Amino acid sequence: MSDILKDLAITIQSRKGADPDSSWTAKLLSKGPEKCAEKFGEEAIEAIIAAAKDDRENLTYEAADVLYHLLVMLAARDVALEDVLDELARRQGVSGIEEKAGR
Repeated sequence: MSDILKDLAITIQSRKGADPDSSWTAKLLSKGPEKCAEKFGEEAIEAIIAAAKDDRENLTYEAADVLYHLLVMLAARDVALEDVLDELARRQGVSGIEEKAGR
């Protein structure tokens, strides 16, 4: 399953510096990291609303948008998906309470 995210991250990375008129991703990235973060926040709120309304179909759609915009935001700040996955792997098997106490 993570191959889909990895492939998407590679595609997003390939759009950095591309003509903004050539793709939505290039257009978002051309607006800078702040706009990418703002768009991620908008999509997250839409997902929250869908979850609160128990709208499974819309939540699925919005969750996909959230993942896409998260990857765009990470790319805008030069944070590799692999780094995020490595952090998740580090946390695997550690309770959330222990992990937070270790910060």
